[in-house]
Amino acid sequence: MIKNFFKNIGPGPLVAAAFIGPGTVTICTLAGVNFGYALLWAMVLSIIATIVLQEMAARLGIISQKGLSEVIRQEIKNPVLRGFAIVLILSAIVIGNAAYEAGNISGGALGMQTLLGNPSVSAGGLSIEIIPIVIGAVAFILLFIGNYKVLEKTLVTLVILMSLAFFTTAIITNPNLLDIAKNMVIPSFPEKSILTIIGLIGTTVVPYNLFLHASLAKTKWKDKSDLHFAKKDTIIAVVLGGMVSMCIIISASAIPTQDIHNASDLALGLEPLFGINAKYFLSMGLFAAGITSAITAPLAAAFVASGCLGWETNLKSIRFRFVWIFILGLGVVFSSIGFKSIEIIKFAQVANGLLLPVIAGFLLWIVNKHSVLGNYKNSKLQNVFGIIILLITIFLGAKGILSVFKLI
Repeated sequence: MIKNFFKNIGPGPLVAAAFIGPGTVTICTLAGVNFGYALLWAMVLSIIATIVLQEMAARLGIISQKGLSEVIRQEIKNPVLRGFAIVLILSAIVIGNAAYEAGNISGGALGMQTLLGNPSVSAGGLSIEIIPIVIGAVAFILLFIGNYKVLEKTLVTLVILMSLAFFTTAIITNPNLLDIAKNMVIPSFPEKSILTIIGLIGTTVVPYNLFLHASLAKTKWKDKSDLHFAKKDTIIAVVLGGMVSMCIIISASAIPTQDIHNASDLALGLEPLFGINAKYFLSMGLFAAGITSAITAPLAAAFVASGCLGWETNLKSIRFRFVWIFILGLGVVFSSIGFKSIEIIKFAQVANGLLLPVIAGFLLWIVNKHSVLGNYKNSKLQNVFGIIILLITIFLGAKGILSVFKLI
């Protein structure tokens, strides 16, 4: 039975691995430090929204046997609209993932540095950190092998490691279970919490995951009879991922000081309260979060670019490899020299703010088309959930763009 369960694990854990990156760890840490358990309900809302959208993406991939970007090229008939959609998607996903990749690698390196220190070498007046290069090399090898099963098993293992690390950290802090249960179901809006609430939802409902899931689902499953496996896989993985995020919030809630700004501070803050083991568990979790996102971000960008430009979406094709090597390479270079391109990241945030409601809207439109999904199109209940989530994504997108330009 256990063997059969693992055999039918699909891209769900990869999707969870993609949304639990260093950015998620940081926003969850700040939520816990500043507001305690009060914002756990926002994670519950995020989990529901993510399950609904990711199930649609997986169903689209299995039934159509195409990636989401391929379907966009096929279904938008107006050449001007199609061109605009392709440029927006390429900008947000490819350039955006390149901008965030340095953060993914740096986050994984931060976890290791807490345990191993920060070895570096000097070259041409620059101090080059070693751990980001090692993480980049591991990601390169796994992606270059080009074997979906190897990639899947590696990421599933890392997600399990990450889950155990953050669960253990939360348990060590001896949380109040009754308070946790109450705050999961009763929404509250503490003073100055709105941007954190939006951040928690925005870091979980991720545009590039919709592309990644559709492409990986068609790679994993070929038959309509596999839909129930895909649905179960999505629900289990996203719920697990959401619980990991909640564990980070719970762990951070145990810190009495407000002088915590990121996960590294959280690791140091836990040590005097709960012993050195808490720091080790949290560091391992941060490492796993960083390296899984460092693998999935370039992979998603390669699927998106290939689909948008009509290339072959084979893991071993030269063009496919070129895209992920380019993004991974930029991430390694920028993270190893400590470079932070604020303007590029701002551009990525604006593009993603525009893209999230556009893609959520397009996905909702496409999964209602009988010509694409036949009898597997959306039910009325799925559409109700989809429309509510679409409104949330419009709100998130507007907030993201306004905050970049410091208008809110």
